[in-house]
Amino acid sequence: MLRLFCALTVLAAFSPPPACAQDQAAKAQTVRPEVGKPLQSAIDLLKGKKAKEALAMAREAQAVPSKTPYESYMVTRVIAQAAAGAGEPGVAAKAFDEITGSASAADAERRQFAAAAAGQYYIAKDYAKAAELAARHAKLGGTDKSVHTIYVQALYLGNNFAAAAKAISADIDAEEEAGKAPAEEQLQLMANAYLQQRDTAGYGKALEKLLTYYPKRDYWLNLVYGIAARPGFSERLALDIARLKIETGTMRTGNEYLEAAQLSLIDGFPAEAARIIDKGYAAGLLGSGPEAARHRRLKDMAARNLAEDRKSLNANADAAEAKDAKTLFNEGFNLVLNGKAERGLQMMENALRQGIAGRRPDHARLQLAYAYHLAGQDQKAVQIFRTVQGTDGAGALARAWAIRLARAS
Repeated sequence: MLRLFCALTVLAAFSPPPACAQDQAAKAQTVRPEVGKPLQSAIDLLKGKKAKEALAMAREAQAVPSKTPYESYMVTRVIAQAAAGAGEPGVAAKAFDEITGSASAADAERRQFAAAAAGQYYIAKDYAKAAELAARHAKLGGTDKSVHTIYVQALYLGNNFAAAAKAISADIDAEEEAGKAPAEEQLQLMANAYLQQRDTAGYGKALEKLLTYYPKRDYWLNLVYGIAARPGFSERLALDIARLKIETGTMRTGNEYLEAAQLSLIDGFPAEAARIIDKGYAAGLLGSGPEAARHRRLKDMAARNLAEDRKSLNANADAAEAKDAKTLFNEGFNLVLNGKAERGLQMMENALRQGIAGRRPDHARLQLAYAYHLAGQDQKAVQIFRTVQGTDGAGALARAWAIRLARAS
């Protein structure tokens, strides 16, 4: 696409001006015969699609000594066009670059020349100059989107990832403000620009944008596993990570299911553990291979714990008022897991208002929002997820859940 644009820009740059403008220019500017003759021959060769021969003839005109500024401008202009047609983008780019600043060129022509120079530099893989000339095109009042595309891609290919990410981010913000969905390729480029800088926060936000508009499994994989790998991630959120993996279908190994089930059992949630194990079996990642016996033992343990837990479930709920906030919160969540959502959610809300000793408020709200999701109240869940902050992974997990549930509702 860019190569085609560059060719079209070159042709546009050499469109003849209106007759009145030609008359005025003829009065103000002239070319001597020793320059004009080879130059006219070059133009005729270009019309005959003989770009290489035209370039050679234009260079004869260029060799004439003591040229006036206008003669130099006209010669360089023809050299630019001929070099572009002859497949010499480096020569064409420098020629277009030179005449972009010529006093003999009108403002509209300068914009065209800057665009053509950017395109030719891009083809020549001189990405720094391509970005420079594309930026100059914009400063001259150019609004061509194709030139802006050259600018962004040249920044990226020239390893100026920070500038590329900033430019793409601004473009995406503008599109969203206009009510438009950013292109997937644009979001991918922004994600890669952040990734090249090892900017994990920026990369995560780019993935969130991708999932908002293009919720593909690969993006979920990158986001969920990326959250757990970020500096400062709290190991206390390991089970929360597993819950999101299960929701998004991004569990990859049997061990991930086993570890999540074990964490649920440790926290006192056998109903969740049993459900996780069942999903692992359904996915074909548990129940077979050399670890099959181990899988069966954990499955049986979860079933026994669940049976014991359900015997005391109602008694625990009835004695809720006499318990500390942490116990109240956990037992409320356990009620939700066992299908008693109304009572369980009320207990969790009450515990959160009291303040849970040893538990970060953001972690508690994250689990509360998840409980509302389990209860089938996704709108309420999203509202709570959007209040969760924190840089230890809680905020990132909450944003991911909000994206997931907002699309599903």
